[in-house]
Amino acid sequence: MQVSIVGSGYVGTTVAACLADMGHEVYNIDIDEGVVEQINDGQSPIHEPGLDALVSAYGGSTLQATTDYDAITETDLTMLALPTPNEADGGIDLSAMKAGIESVGNALREKDGYHLAVVKSTVIPGTTETELKPILESASGKTDGDEIGLAVNPEFLREGSAVDDFMEPDKIVVGTDGDTRALDLLARLYEPIVADWDIPVVETGRPEAEMIKYANNAFLASKVSLINDLGNICKEFGVDSYEVADAIGMDDRIGERFLRSGVGWGGSCFPKDVDAIRHAAREAGYEPQLLDAAVSVNDQQPERLLELLDDHVDVSGERVAVLGLSFKPGTDDIRNSRAIPVIERLLDRGATVVGYDPVAMDEMREQFPDIEYASSPDEALDGASGAVVVTDWDEFAALDEEFDAMAQPVIVDGRRIIRRREGVTYEGLTW
Repeated sequence: MQVSIVGSGYVGTTVAACLADMGHEVYNIDIDEGVVEQINDGQSPIHEPGLDALVSAYGGSTLQATTDYDAITETDLTMLALPTPNEADGGIDLSAMKAGIESVGNALREKDGYHLAVVKSTVIPGTTETELKPILESASGKTDGDEIGLAVNPEFLREGSAVDDFMEPDKIVVGTDGDTRALDLLARLYEPIVADWDIPVVETGRPEAEMIKYANNAFLASKVSLINDLGNICKEFGVDSYEVADAIGMDDRIGERFLRSGVGWGGSCFPKDVDAIRHAAREAGYEPQLLDAAVSVNDQQPERLLELLDDHVDVSGERVAVLGLSFKPGTDDIRNSRAIPVIERLLDRGATVVGYDPVAMDEMREQFPDIEYASSPDEALDGASGAVVVTDWDEFAALDEEFDAMAQPVIVDGRRIIRRREGVTYEGLTW
């Protein structure tokens, strides 16, 4: 198939490269000429395991990037993978989506025959019908369900494993409101992976597909906060929360995933989506008390981490190492990373902060230009009076004698990755 994708950020680039690997011809449309040039040169504009190889293999050939929306007329369907960030009140900002779908509509004025527009971006239930469809119809001069189709196909990609998640998904959700041509096109699009992996395909309405994405992320975020709350209780009783989690994870009603208590969730999806659905619920007249509690627990975890450090070290005027700056291993994304409130609160305590991360230091340097950044964990720990582990990068699990260079070997581990050793004061956040 010929596919166009509007947006070449984290989702757009990943989806484009994976579709090219599946044998489709893909046009990636973006307003950033630098990003377009990178992709056509075979270089990924984002850090994601496995993505560099795909962009290198297909960039400039079956994966072509362009700033020209006219490329849409050469394709069978167009996916919109544009940002929907939170506004100050928690609602979503649709300005990029509205501009993108208007440009798609303008391009479709010149196309004969049916064309499908697919919303990949995360939007509040009802948005496609009430906000995006009128713009698309007006700009294209065509009618939804007649000369054009409009579908919702949310993504469930985890940063750090997005390529694998796309190629071997747990499910594929398509919201079409029964448009058989839309269903047929999406079936052709995903046929290679559905056939290879026997992936379940959920066919539903457009607002249901929109809500499934929010419900998915809200449930997972709440699960993390619940295990963190339970982990905090375990800590008070001297109980190993990981042993508890291993046992309850054997219950198939619960499952073992997302039961590792720690410093909390971050990234672009969980915070944005949970805030957005909470805001939408209140707009509709419902108070989402459980989701509010999930956010409250998550917001408290960085302070709990530092209170454990306070029990052993007065950090005022002392060097403190922050190990891990990205919100999770495998990515350089620092959006809503738990390292951000940890660093802010250490600075409020008067500490001299030194940060280390394998890939995310340049990104964090833009937010905290005045703290020190180390070239290795060894350098970060050297002379430090305390260290906190925020991201569970594998290289931290190998640390051992490096702790001997600390002025005061006090480790507060927010991810249960450091091995306990003699001569080091070790505190787990929730165990």
